[in-house]
Amino acid sequence: MNFLIIAQAGFNTGDILFQLLAFAFLLTIPAFMVILFFIFKRRNGRLKRVEEKLDRLLENKGD
Repeated sequence: MNFLIIAQAGFNTGDILFQLLAFAFLLTIPAFMVILFFIFKRRNGRLKRVEEKLDRLLENKGD
């Protein structure tokens, strides 16, 4: 009975579901970009630490 009233009022379950999925998709784009930013930031920090360790090892080997 309630479904008939909602359908007559102009609300369609498929339309609501599509709108929610479209909104969720729009939210995933910025979230994905933020995640990529932090992954690359962490990778750059890790590479810098490895380079520093390698430089120290090469200095100690040269002595």
